[in-house]
Formats: sequence, structure tokens, C-alpha cells
Amino acid sequence: MAIRKRGDSWQIDYLDPGGKRVRQSFKTRKEAAAELGKRVSLIAEGRYLDVKPECKTTLAELCKRYEENFSPQRSFQNKGRYLENFKEYFGADTLLDNIRFVHLETYRNTLKSKPVTSKRKKVVIVRGFRKDASINRELACLHHLFKKAVEWQLLERSPFERGQSLILKENNKRLRFLNGDEIQLLLGACLPHLRPVVETAILTGMRRGEILSLKWDQIRSGFIYLEKTKTNEARQIPVSDALEAVFKDIRRKEGLKYEYVFSYQGKPIADNIKHSFNSAVKKAGIVDFHFHDLRHTFASQVLLHGGTLKDVQELLGHKSLAMTLRYAHLTQESKKKAVNLLNGLTAKAGDCHKNVTFSEVTKGTAAN
Repeated sequence: MAIRKRGDSWQIDYLDPGGKRVRQSFKTRKEAAAELGKRVSLIAEGRYLDVKPECKTTLAELCKRYEENFSPQRSFQNKGRYLENFKEYFGADTLLDNIRFVHLETYRNTLKSKPVTSKRKKVVIVRGFRKDASINRELACLHHLFKKAVEWQLLERSPFERGQSLILKENNKRLRFLNGDEIQLLLGACLPHLRPVVETAILTGMRRGEILSLKWDQIRSGFIYLEKTKTNEARQIPVSDALEAVFKDIRRKEGLKYEYVFSYQGKPIADNIKHSFNSAVKKAGIVDFHFHDLRHTFASQVLLHGGTLKDVQELLGHKSLAMTLRYAHLTQESKKKAVNLLNGLTAKAGDCHKNVTFSEVTKGTAAN
């Protein structure tokens, strides 16, 4: 076994277990050495890369084992749906070894081109196409599925390794939030059961799932204690005077007979607010606004009223400050308001420049 320099590339040269001479070129010596080392190890373990053992595992069998291992996870609800999609598209009885990279790429493109529909009163309504982020989550599950197949020695090599990344570039720059007037318009358009939910979102920055699953025993000593979050890290949110008034009003109307703060006959209202929220947004005349944008509204208003990026990071539960920096430009508005509080501090009666604007000074039109 050897590594040789061949022109502008590096070549590995060796005999496989069957006595066949193998040569392969790489751009760098490091890549060649790594690949040769990998093949030496595989030969020693009897798992040589180019002598593939017969694969007898079907996609359905892999999905079943995957479900057995990962169904206890909170996030498995969507993954279970993805597994059914995989079996339907690739074929449940298809051998894993027969799924190629081209099949994966075609599957991704199919997800992109397939319209999202909903059925209302026996009428099928086309709602558009799936977002890149949604497609990426499904592809990530498929990637993990094949990764576990390799780790469980059901497959020699994942088909994902035979091509470039299939992950789509996502647009995560959306930052839609309401100003003070729009907040009042939205609240005024909310139905009675919806308004306290929206108020809680605006006053805490909590995610919809965190709000709708909120229980009374999580609210104590002036804080909301969240244990199950998107990042799997607990966080505490202070209860403001305004939010305390919202909770007191709910207790006054319903008492404490239900464990959930926002409930219908003792059960979380869950997705029952989706339609009513969209209706309230439309009634208020607000364009391009989603429930998650209430979280952006909270963060933006905190900064505009003098809060810091560190405050927002901790309150929203961002793991790093980099995630919070999308709001950084709003701190400039807060700083402008702060320095304008000093207007008139150095002015004296009769100053000739007291009515001169900054633009006039920079243009050189102000009188000396």
C-alpha cells in the first residue's frame, strides 16, 4: 500500500481483499492518507468498502427500529409523520441498498414542487408551497434515519454521503413586529378567549406552544417557570404588573378549577386559536403577520423602551447572543431617544444657533 504524487494530485495504490489492484486520486496528501487509512481499517475488520455485503434490510424494517428507539422523544410526533412519507415515496419493501443519492435529490425536489392543500366543506384549497425550513426538517430526519442504519450496521454507507448537501438555504431574516398603535388595533379585534393569549405573548415573548400549555402551578413568586422549551433549557420570565392583571382577570372569571391557564372545559385550547387569530389580524387591517411575530413584537418593544440585547436574549431563551443580534438596529432608536432627553441642557437664552437644524449646519448654510 502506498501514497504517490501524480502531477497535481496524490494517488493511493493498494490491493483489495480479492487481489485486485486499486488506484484512486485525491487533491491533497492529507485526503489520500485519510482514505487509505480508512480502507486499511475496513480490510482489517472485514468490512472493506468496495466489497459490499448483501443488504437485506428494507426501509420499513429500518423505520420500525428507528421508531422503537426514538418515539419517546417529544419531537417524534413530526418524525412519525415523516417516516410514513418515506415509506410511501420510496416503497416500504425497498431494500436500503437500492436507495441512491439521485432518489434523495428527487424526493427533495418533489417536496418543493408539491402544493400544500387543505379541505374545507369538501372543497380543496391550495394554500401555496412548503417553506424551505419545513422541507429541511424532513430531510434532516431522513438523513438521521440513514445515519442510524450505518451505525446499526444495517447499511454499509449512507446515500447522503455520495453527493452534495441537499439542505435548502433558508430565509431567517424575517423580522415583523407591531408598533404601539398596531398592538391596540389587534387587541381590539380579538375575541374574548383570544385576547389574554395575545396579551401574554406580547408581554412575555413566549412561544405559542409554551403559552397554550401553561399551567397555574408554573406561575409563582412573580415568575413564570418554563421547563419544557424548544431549546430543552429551563427559563424564568418575570410577571409584569400588566401581565399580572391579565392572569387575575382570568382567575376572576374562571377561578382555579382548571390546571391550564388558557383552557376550554379543562383542556388546553391548542390549535383552536389559529383561525380566530388570523381573523383578528385581518379585522385589524394588519398585513403579513403571524402569531410567532408577537415574539418579535415583545423583543422589539423591550429594546425600544430601554431594555438591552442581553435582557432580550435571556427572556427569549436564545442560546447565544448571535441569535438576538437581529434586533440590534432597534437599540439605536432607544439611544436616540436617550440623548434627546438632553435637548436644551447646554442652550442659553438668546443663542443664535438654537433654531438651526443639523442638516443646515452640515450644508454650511447656517449663519455664523
